[in-house]
Amino acid sequence: MPSESLRWETLEALKNSSKGKLKYSPDWLEKGEKAEEIKEDSVVSPVASSPPAISVLSPRATQMAGCIRMCEQKHKAKAELSLRQEQQERLVATVSICESEQLKRYEELMELKQRQEYQSMRDMLEKETQESLGRQEKLREEHRHRMKILNLRLREAEQQRLREAELERQRQVEGRERHRAINAIQEEVLQLNQLLQPRPSTLTDPALDHTPYITRGNQLCSQVSEVVPASGQFPSVEDLTVAERALQEMRSLVRNLQDEVAQAAERKRKEQEEEEEKKKRHEELKAQQEEQKKTAARSAKEKAKKEGEGSLQTGADESTLKWYNALQDAASQCAQAFDELSKAKDTQTKKLKMELQKAATTPVSQIANISGAPLKEAFEKIDKLLSSRPVTSAGKTVCTSQHPQGLEFVSYKLAEKFVKQGEEEVASNHSAAFPIAAVASGIWELHPKIGELILAHLHKKCPYAVPHYPPMESGTSVEDYQKILGYRVDDSKVEGQDSFLKRMSGMIRLYAAIIQMRWPYTGKQGPHPHGLNHGWRWLAQILNMEPLADITATILFDFLEVCGNALMKLYRGQFWKLILLIYEEYFPRIEAVTSTGQMGSVTRLKQFLETSLRTKQIPVPKSELGSAFFRS
Repeated sequence: MPSESLRWETLEALKNSSKGKLKYSPDWLEKGEKAEEIKEDSVVSPVASSPPAISVLSPRATQMAGCIRMCEQKHKAKAELSLRQEQQERLVATVSICESEQLKRYEELMELKQRQEYQSMRDMLEKETQESLGRQEKLREEHRHRMKILNLRLREAEQQRLREAELERQRQVEGRERHRAINAIQEEVLQLNQLLQPRPSTLTDPALDHTPYITRGNQLCSQVSEVVPASGQFPSVEDLTVAERALQEMRSLVRNLQDEVAQAAERKRKEQEEEEEKKKRHEELKAQQEEQKKTAARSAKEKAKKEGEGSLQTGADESTLKWYNALQDAASQCAQAFDELSKAKDTQTKKLKMELQKAATTPVSQIANISGAPLKEAFEKIDKLLSSRPVTSAGKTVCTSQHPQGLEFVSYKLAEKFVKQGEEEVASNHSAAFPIAAVASGIWELHPKIGELILAHLHKKCPYAVPHYPPMESGTSVEDYQKILGYRVDDSKVEGQDSFLKRMSGMIRLYAAIIQMRWPYTGKQGPHPHGLNHGWRWLAQILNMEPLADITATILFDFLEVCGNALMKLYRGQFWKLILLIYEEYFPRIEAVTSTGQMGSVTRLKQFLETSLRTKQIPVPKSELGSAFFRS
């Protein structure tokens, strides 16, 4: 084949070339020779070495030799590959271990950097936080400073507003005061102007001319009316001055007129004296005739008394009436003692009178059977007022020493209020008798004059508390006599019997409670200023008088129910004798004068007497105050 011929030619050419003279060792890999050594060996001088003998094999042999060589090389390559794989595995394991350690170091380094970054970040945050807190504190300090300044300004503004409001209030108060003063002046001027008008008694006197006074009085009224401001406005100081001048002139005008009237009256009095002298003889004759009539009446009365020896009295005995009249005289003298205060015209005195009356009556109105503390407070207020010490009433401080007649006025009104509480409060609520009586008896003990005034008011409104059945005197109208008996008469209309008995019952119950109550907080150990002996006297006096229909049964029952237990403990056997006398002898007289429609009070009294005599006991009143009450 052409390729084979070329192969041999190629081999021949290679053999003759410089490369063909190189020494070739097939075992160079087994012997561990290196490529560089082979390179050095190949550079050999052609002269020093003899060319190897080349045996030229046949193509077949050469092919086989090549295949064998290739096979050997293949096995060597596998062995070398296996060795290299082992070396590579060892290298990979070594590298893996190294890499693992490096990875750990790297992770540690990264963790360290992370901690450092975290610490740095935390330090930075803390620094920023501190800076932020500092800024906040600074802002707060600035805010506090601004608020302080703002509050200061607000306070200054509020104080300014309050000052302005106070000034405005003061202006309003002064304006209202001036307004009230001008109104009072106008009222007084108008009243004084009425005094300038001619009275019926002066119309018959031609020497007295009212015209100039009336003309000038009308002019002064007009002057005052001109300075009175319109609604919603206040008068000025100048307006008040004008009004006061007009008032002074009006007073002077009235005084001048009164002087002239007095002179005219004096003239008229002298004219009347002669007429009175003429009438005097006529009156003397009339008095003689009246005396003769009275003498005849006394004779008739004595004769009737002798004929009816077993009959009872129709009225109180002489000593009781004397006591009754003395109390009424004392009350009248007390009322006259504060006449100037009660009839005062000026605004200031009127205002003081109202304040004193409130200070006296308000504590009495507040008395209730709740506990001892408010009762004591009411007592102390009344005691302070009567002792001329200042007290607070309705937010105002008053004292009886503010007016010369203040104490008399307060004493009279206070006693009147106590009795009125019996007439109204106790009449509606029987349990109210004891707390009111406790305070009244305590005040009575410290201020005896109050007790006399209480009795005077009580006897005037309820004569059965004396006891006294006032007779109808000649010349007394039916309405006036009913008032004397205790009935209320308004516009000629007399109150109903039930209302009348209810009020009388309330006042008798209050009186029965007073005579047995003692104020527990005082240290006095003396006798009661008006004790149970007066209750015994009252009962004895009642039994000596002829009973009145409906009234006697009512007041006897109320009196015994309230203080019967106290009288029983004090008088014991004598008391039961008295109760038996009432039941056996006096009660039939009550039944005899009682009509069918008035048996309610009689039935109650009969049941009370029968129960008391059967049980030999009178129960303690349900509303009586014990020691625990006064400790509460």
